[in-house]
Amino acid sequence: RQQARELDADTVRQAFASVTSPGRMEVVRRSPTVILDAAHNPAGAQVTAEAVTEAFGFSRLIGVVAASEGKDVKGVFEAFEPIFAEVVVTENTSHRAMGADELAAIAVEVFGPDRVQVEPRLDDALEAAVTLAEEEAEYGGAGVLVTGSVITVGEARLLFKRG
Repeated sequence: RQQARELDADTVRQAFASVTSPGRMEVVRRSPTVILDAAHNPAGAQVTAEAVTEAFGFSRLIGVVAASEGKDVKGVFEAFEPIFAEVVVTENTSHRAMGADELAAIAVEVFGPDRVQVEPRLDDALEAAVTLAEEEAEYGGAGVLVTGSVITVGEARLLFKRG
């Protein structure tokens, strides 16, 4: 027979405060701040949008998005539309990746053509987004959020760790 033990609330709080989850609201760069989050469906994107808004005081946020075929990309874009000043659409290396041009067509429906930039290579997309954030940093607090799939975030994470 097992005996129930009580956990000290402060110990639990401390333990959770030190937990990290790579690819979930993970800051990989400062100045400008770059966040990775593997949101890949509308519900996850909504939670991420709310968390970014609550946790960071960005004056402008640039999105970098690559997604897999068959996902509700329009729903993901709609969740991020209120917080993304601009979005850079791209591709990851998965054989299931949606093409950047196809992704861009959906993004334009949600954001309009002036807020969408296409960079088929992820490294170029990251560079473009960081440049946009740096250009806007003179107005204070611009950031970058890389999202859309676990694969996208994993590849971006490797690129930032190398760089």
